[in-house]
Amino acid sequence: MSKDVIIKVENLCKLYGKNKAEATELMKRGADKDTVYKKTGVTVALWDVSFEVERGKIFVIIGLSGSGKSTLIRCLNLLTKPTSGKIYFEGEDIQKFSKQQILNYRRNKISMVFQNFGLMSHRNVLNNVAYGLEVKNVPRQLRENKAREMIALVGLDGWEEQAISNLSGGMKQRVGLARALASDPDVLLMDEPFSALDPLVRREMQFELLSIQSKLEKTIIFITHDINEAFKLGDTVAIMRDGKIIQIDTPERMSARPADDYVREFIESADKTQILTAKHVMIRPKCLVKPKDMPSQAIREMGANDVSTAYVVDDKMKFLGVITIDDAILARDKNLPMPSLIKTDVYTCHEDTILSEILSIAAKSKYPLAVLDSQGKLKGIISKAAVLSSL
Repeated sequence: MSKDVIIKVENLCKLYGKNKAEATELMKRGADKDTVYKKTGVTVALWDVSFEVERGKIFVIIGLSGSGKSTLIRCLNLLTKPTSGKIYFEGEDIQKFSKQQILNYRRNKISMVFQNFGLMSHRNVLNNVAYGLEVKNVPRQLRENKAREMIALVGLDGWEEQAISNLSGGMKQRVGLARALASDPDVLLMDEPFSALDPLVRREMQFELLSIQSKLEKTIIFITHDINEAFKLGDTVAIMRDGKIIQIDTPERMSARPADDYVREFIESADKTQILTAKHVMIRPKCLVKPKDMPSQAIREMGANDVSTAYVVDDKMKFLGVITIDDAILARDKNLPMPSLIKTDVYTCHEDTILSEILSIAAKSKYPLAVLDSQGKLKGIISKAAVLSSL
């Protein structure tokens, strides 16, 4: 199945300075950006950057200060014009757009959320959120209705008439996000939007963004310097250094197979509980029984596999619960039907549940967690020991 690529970047370069030709030759010969600057006075902000962004996904670009990530995101809406290379939006080269096409592109297709919020202090919350629609000459009632819808979406119901000065940092960022979403853009550019927030509010905003994304399925290009934030939010993550992309991969594959020592050192500080999911640590259950089985058969199965708990599934592998060896013996000795002793109040998790969430569930569970797919079918089990050893 082919990917639905909405943005494609090919061999993008951005150089600042007069002697770009000499700087380009030096870079082609393998010089680093510091050497190029010393010899030519040219700053290499981006060099030979290529990537694709799939529609409806979150693409995170991470790097330290000076790595080129903010320059890159500003090239995507041509706030910064590249020195060379191509940027395609839905197959069209945006650098060939006319002035009117660029204006339409910025107003209707791509929107930006800034680190410093970028709100207008003389406007209240409602009018800040509606501003983009006002610029597009949307009638007042329609734009205010849309703005109220977006304000509710970001959790600011009842704050429509409040002055911006009355808001906390997290609330201001919610207003900025609502304003960007109000224009219903295809792509949302987010340049370190949460970096100015304190850690607790930052986590709340990350959760809010993921919640909104689950409803709207926007294409998001997100800039950060925080590896935990990158791995928490990103479907795909690109790590940048000195204007170049070093590796592009999913958080799981990048964590397992870093491209080089720089990437390895970068992700060593990452919280593994935010990267690994149930499918990475689960094992296949040794002992499965069905409700129609006799208790004696369940006892034999548990004995043969040296376990004291069996997982009960139906003919289509749908998870029904667990039965313990003690209950199976009770059912056999008292001639009770086995289904009457199946424990159904068992903790379960989804295949894509991250370990940070599994830790709290595992601590409360008497039995290894049952890992289920979206249809409730048993895919594996996770013991407390497996969770701890994976960390």
